[in-house]
Amino acid sequence: MNSKYASGQLAKAFVTALAHEDSATRRRAEQRIRRWESVISGMEDGSLDIGSRTPVKGLPAWVTPEVVRGGFATGNAAAGGPLADDERQLARRLGLDDRNRRELFDHHLTDAGLRELHSRLDSGRYDIVQPEEAALLVVAWLLRAGDRNGALDVLEAIGPFAGRLRFLPRPGKAPTDSSLVCRETVGEVTERLKAKRSNIDVARMNEAVSVWNPFADELLGHWLRTVRNGRVLAEIPEGWREDGAELLARYSTLARKHELCGKHRRPRENIAILRTSLEKVLAGRPPSRLLQRSVDAMVAKRGTPGSAEHAALREGQAALAARPTHHALAQAVAARLDDLPQDAGVPSVDAFVAPVIDGDVRTEIPESVRRIVENCLEASVGTLVERGVIPSAEVLAQLVPQLVASTTALSYPDPALRGLMAAVYRAFRNRRSLLLLNLEHQVRMSELPWVKAVGKHRRRADRAATQNARATLVQLGELTLRGFPGSIVPNPMVAEFDALARRAELRVPFVEELAADIFMGTFTSKFLDAAQLAGDLLEDSLYDRYYGIDYAAVLRLGKGFDRLCRQRTKDVRGWSVAANGTVIEQAQILTTHNLAALVDPIGVDPADGWDGLARRAFGVTCRLVRRVQGNPRPLRTVKDAAYAWRQTVFFLALCGLKEQFAVVAWMQDELDRQPAPTVRRLDPVLAGLRHVLAGGDLDDPNPHRRRFLGWTLGKHWMTT
Repeated sequence: MNSKYASGQLAKAFVTALAHEDSATRRRAEQRIRRWESVISGMEDGSLDIGSRTPVKGLPAWVTPEVVRGGFATGNAAAGGPLADDERQLARRLGLDDRNRRELFDHHLTDAGLRELHSRLDSGRYDIVQPEEAALLVVAWLLRAGDRNGALDVLEAIGPFAGRLRFLPRPGKAPTDSSLVCRETVGEVTERLKAKRSNIDVARMNEAVSVWNPFADELLGHWLRTVRNGRVLAEIPEGWREDGAELLARYSTLARKHELCGKHRRPRENIAILRTSLEKVLAGRPPSRLLQRSVDAMVAKRGTPGSAEHAALREGQAALAARPTHHALAQAVAARLDDLPQDAGVPSVDAFVAPVIDGDVRTEIPESVRRIVENCLEASVGTLVERGVIPSAEVLAQLVPQLVASTTALSYPDPALRGLMAAVYRAFRNRRSLLLLNLEHQVRMSELPWVKAVGKHRRRADRAATQNARATLVQLGELTLRGFPGSIVPNPMVAEFDALARRAELRVPFVEELAADIFMGTFTSKFLDAAQLAGDLLEDSLYDRYYGIDYAAVLRLGKGFDRLCRQRTKDVRGWSVAANGTVIEQAQILTTHNLAALVDPIGVDPADGWDGLARRAFGVTCRLVRRVQGNPRPLRTVKDAAYAWRQTVFFLALCGLKEQFAVVAWMQDELDRQPAPTVRRLDPVLAGLRHVLAGGDLDDPNPHRRRFLGWTLGKHWMTT
């Protein structure tokens, strides 16, 4: 595997660590530097085999590797490293070496240690972050269940790594309602609020209003005592010089203390002219020739200091400056959250985003702060999607394992084991995918020795469990399409769909999105299965006519899906990321990238109808195409827009003919309201769809009627 990518990532991390203005970002970049250095050194000395299921020499596939961007293993185990604080505290309490993980491992195989593990199992008061942390709990359960051989099998597999990896759970709270999720815990939200930096422009404005405007008023009032028609009076009022000297001394103090606003230092600003003129007069020199002009301009603009007009203006400015800043309000909200349990969410955020009241002043919490706080709202995923707390399909996929875990664990009849395996599932879903070559598959949860050992203690799926899994699958499918109709199903969500389908005893060929930079030119057999499933649904539909698919031929195909995809790219030759992308896109078109599977056999039926989803997906398409204009790197946006358009065509294909004409007419009206560059780019796309709807095809090149694809070998027509 070429190390060029790793070297590039290392260079980026170096730049960030050296130049970024935020200290926390610099620290994270320094951590990335160490990880990428481990990747590169491991590739050079042969201790890493990037692209393999066992990339770290000496570690079996079931060990969770530390993985960085791109799927590169660093050589470290995610469950390894120095003992954590809770491990050291436990070791000291037991009188063990707090630097030796094996001693903790051995202790928990004693009668006393097993009793402690059994207590944790029954109470549910534990937390599993890495899947390995469940291993000793499984051993304890197996021994209690009388399955000594199963326990010995697990110990034989994990024993050689007892001093290196953590096999103990972390302290945690009892499990809560699995139907409720939160995007972030209260603690994570609190940290984000506390880290929120003040707005420098607002701070600069407040300094000007509260410090420099009053000082400028004092300078102006001082000069009004002695300036007439541009000249300093021959007879300077008594005390004028002393008062002036005091003003200049105070200026020096203010300038050292308040450095945000630099207006008072600019030579041609009125405040600077008044100040430097005072310095000159006190030194026995004539003031600036601009002095009278500055005095007159300031009086004309705001009135004489002390007048009713001037006082009202300054009072209004002072009241505005005195209002809490967004930064101050964020700190106030963080203080409200400080006394709550930090490792969970909250059922309502209303009390924490209530207005801040100071005397008679009531200040609303700004929307930017409210959005952060809503991340710790604990509710159903549907509620979180509706409220915008879950903004994308990718974020939804991160939270779904919390729901799917309890469904997939129902096959374990023992409640303690059921809770434990749900926790293992959640932890396993957080395992980052490796970069794999030659069609190798990621490690499956069933390959973990402790999961394999309890497999015999699962019961056959009963009807209730199967129906529960199917209902959850339908719910998540509808939620994904309804919430994010213009986005393709992300790989983590595909994994959840697949797990639920298996639990529901459905054979469904869900397919992942493939990376163009490591694509080897071939697809696994399930891609053809998915394309044929799509053919059963879409043969002779608007979708297959728009994309020029012969689904009848696809349904007859026994093999050669790779060749079919290449043929549909007009036989693109050679290896390049762009060439790979065109082939992968054709596979996505043929399979509908899981959309057909969600319709049949899963049975997703959106509440707002397929025409409603088509309209919303087209809205996403328009929004993305708007971003192409002026974008220095537009290709990613073009690809995303093409994906959204493909969703649009798919949803539209499921509508009746009358609905199709109505939606396309609506699309034209919607497009006509877009900016001119967006209209120019999407007009030929919509014209192509109308042409196909009227019975035509798009096989002949025509710049006025386009088949919108995201990948191309040359310059994309949409970027011109």
